[in-house]
Amino acid sequence: MVEKYDFLIIGAGVVGSAIARELSKYEAKVLVLEKECDVCFGTSGRNSGVSHAGFYMPPGSLKAKLNVLGNRLMPGLCKELDVPFKEIGKLVVAKNEDEISYLEKLKSQGEKNGVKGLKLIDSREIKKLEPEVNGVAALYSKHSGILDPFELTIALAENALENGVEIKLKHEVTDIAVRENFFEVKTAKGSFRAEWLINSAGLFADEIAKLVGIHSYRIYPCRGEYHVLDKNCSNLVSMLIYPVPPLESGGLGVHLTPTVHGNLMLGPSAEYISDKEDFSTSRDVMEELIREAKEMVPKIEKASVIRSFAGIRPKLVPKGKAFADFVIKEEEKVEKFINLVGIESPGLTAAPAIAKMVVELIKEKRELKRKKVFKARRKRPRRFYELNDAERKKLVKKDKRYAEIICRCELVTRKEIIDAWKNPLGARSLNSIKLRTRAGMGRCQGSFCLPRILEVLEEEFGFEALNLTLSCDDSRLFSDYSRKSLGKDES
Repeated sequence: MVEKYDFLIIGAGVVGSAIARELSKYEAKVLVLEKECDVCFGTSGRNSGVSHAGFYMPPGSLKAKLNVLGNRLMPGLCKELDVPFKEIGKLVVAKNEDEISYLEKLKSQGEKNGVKGLKLIDSREIKKLEPEVNGVAALYSKHSGILDPFELTIALAENALENGVEIKLKHEVTDIAVRENFFEVKTAKGSFRAEWLINSAGLFADEIAKLVGIHSYRIYPCRGEYHVLDKNCSNLVSMLIYPVPPLESGGLGVHLTPTVHGNLMLGPSAEYISDKEDFSTSRDVMEELIREAKEMVPKIEKASVIRSFAGIRPKLVPKGKAFADFVIKEEEKVEKFINLVGIESPGLTAAPAIAKMVVELIKEKRELKRKKVFKARRKRPRRFYELNDAERKKLVKKDKRYAEIICRCELVTRKEIIDAWKNPLGARSLNSIKLRTRAGMGRCQGSFCLPRILEVLEEEFGFEALNLTLSCDDSRLFSDYSRKSLGKDES
């Protein structure tokens, strides 16, 4: 039997998960198919984690509209889902007099978009706000914020799941048949039918569109590399520090981003590539990130880097063309097929607004009945490192597994590792634990806690540790030689 749904969403990034949650407010059968073994393993989990105010986007564009609305919705959404959010403000810094005119352009553009709290300041005011930042002038944005993109995406997906949405991980879409009154979506693990099909496949949205006969889109992958700095750098800046964007770069320039967890990130670069899954980093780009960051904050040191990584933007324009708007629409050629293509920055910020827009598109053709009971609030697991001593003692008294520290850098306990493994989505990998607990994200990058995590999985769940993967099935942590030498080979 082929299962039938009212709505089928392809992709469980932040946008797909936000749409799933929004649809879960209504009486409908909803399915999300995700090709990875967890949510947030693509573009959504590889960005700066910034809630942009909305002054970068051209007035009248869909990006501008959804950016500004998403920024206004984000604090309330994060509060409902118990996701850390901080409105810390931003400085876009001019390094010389020639760049001041661009700051004026950004301010005017933002005000036309309806952005509040924008102000041009001089070098003296910069030093009052950020003593370590160099610049001749800056645009100050009060309503720019930061959040954890992993936590937001996981929270959206878990809350959608709690409200009746089905989420199937490791279900890569291989073919789509457009029938008279439904879509038949095929995966290696089975086929599914749906009245409406929503394409939120991120970097692969153009390829999904082709499966229903739409060939008018092409994604140009643009890689951005980042450094993560140790928490001892957290006192260098208190807000987001951005440069005036370089011309034709495809990005906003190398910026300094405080995180909600106390680290500082540098990046991203902007390099057009051919492989949509090439998340490699390079020495030359890594050196350039440090150099550009030091122009604004001279005290930045390479020795403070604890990790480097890359993300990829799904751009709709090739190098040299700076702007393309979001594509969010029901395609005329394929009725009830909603296409979301080119959802790059500010896609994270815009996600809650995009979700509402998709629902409104559906309502133009289909009646949606509100559920009598919708569970809007989701409580995140307790984070031991966030608690004071009294709260920690209370938790330990309730469950002694909170007394055993597994990750020293991030103060992650045995109980938190257990809770992460038992997550509602059924994700089972080292990165799934990492994204839910931050174990392995600290100064030693897992050198201490990896063996301890393996012990916990074996002792608590009887899981054979040598079978653990980093992310999905093709990323085993241990070689066949390791398995054979320990007598664990099961092949």
